[in-house]
Parts: sequence; C-alpha cells; structure tokens
Amino acid sequence: MTKTELFIQLANPNKDGKSKWISVSKFIGKYKVLQLGNGGSWCRKSSSLAKKYIVEFDKSVTSGNSIDRIRLNGFNEKKTFNQNIRQDIKDYYKTQNCVILGVNGKSENTKIEIDHKDGRKDNHRISNTKTQKISDFQPLSKAANDVKRQICKRCKETNKRWNAKNLKGNPFEFYYGDENYTEKIGCKGCYQYDPVEYRKTVVIRVGKMAAEEAVDAVFKKLYPKK
Repeated sequence: MTKTELFIQLANPNKDGKSKWISVSKFIGKYKVLQLGNGGSWCRKSSSLAKKYIVEFDKSVTSGNSIDRIRLNGFNEKKTFNQNIRQDIKDYYKTQNCVILGVNGKSENTKIEIDHKDGRKDNHRISNTKTQKISDFQPLSKAANDVKRQICKRCKETNKRWNAKNLKGNPFEFYYGDENYTEKIGCKGCYQYDPVEYRKTVVIRVGKMAAEEAVDAVFKKLYPKK
C-alpha cells in the first residue's frame, strides 16, 4: 500500500472528499511511514494525494513552523500539469549538447536535463505523454535550466518576457512579438523558449537587412539625386 493510500485509509474522507483533521501524532504503527521528516513528499503540492484532494495543513497547535495536522477538504477539480516526458523524447535529447551553453557533461551543473520549452507549463497537450512532440522540448544543462526556471517564473508574475539583449551580442530583443506576454503568442519569440530558433531568425533578418542596404546603396549610386 502506498503512502497516499495509507493516509486516505487513516483520514477516511466522506463522499465529498472531506475528512476530519488528522494529527501527525497518529502516524504510528502501520502509519509510521507517513511521518513527515524532510517535508513530507507524499502530501506536497505535486503529490498524487494533492492531485486528487485539496490538502490543508495546520501549524497552529505547537510552536514553530512544523505541520501539526492534515485534512482533506474536498476533491481537487483543478487540472494539474503532468511533467512526465515520453521516453523516446528523453532518448532523443539525452546525448545532445545544451542549446544555450553547448555542453553535455557529467558534473552537477553540466549534465543535461530535458526542458519544457514553455516554462508556464499550462498546455495540457504537452502534459499528455501521448500528444507530446519532440519540438516541445530542448536539451539544457542543469545550470541553464535553473536560470530559465527563474526567468519563466518572473515572466509569469509580470507578463513581461525576457529580453535577449541581456546577452551581449544579441541584436534583437525577441525573434517574434515583443516584451508583452499574450496568450495568442505565448512563449514563442522569447530567446529562452527557443534559442536555436532565435539564432536562425537573426541570420535571416540580418541577411535581409544587409541585402536591402546594399540594394539601396547601389540604387543611389546609379541614380543620384540631382
């Protein structure tokens, strides 16, 4: 029996998914494995328990910040994002270099992590392993992925996208759209979303600019204004 199943057995929620407060002092005998220790992974927000039920905590019984009681307060009807990535996608990217730092090492910061390009993680097509596409992901080193995670968090809070000119030498802020995040555009156009596409777009745009400037210079030379 899993920890989630054990707690549900102990809490005995009613048909509406609600239970009485369950004191952590009850985590003894067969329920000893539920003792919270370093954070209680079985009941945190990303747990299977929290995906099914609304889990509430009470820290007011004793002094300090430790959890004293837990209860279930109904079924969680909010859709949760499944971060699992299909194995064939993992296999495709695991030997590739980080698209930002160009490394694929064995140290903590250089090992490759398969990154969800869309840092908001609210697209449920991508949440479904059956409908995921290789193009939904990219290989990032842990160091780059940690930074991107914070950048995406900030964007979600402000709806202002990250400016690629923060990296010296990048000539454009975005390869599509502007700094304002909209649901219509989403993450498309942000360097962090797809640095490879950013670079390809830069080559095309600079090439067009150079061609236009050259044509304009030649035209002015052939047909100078009198």
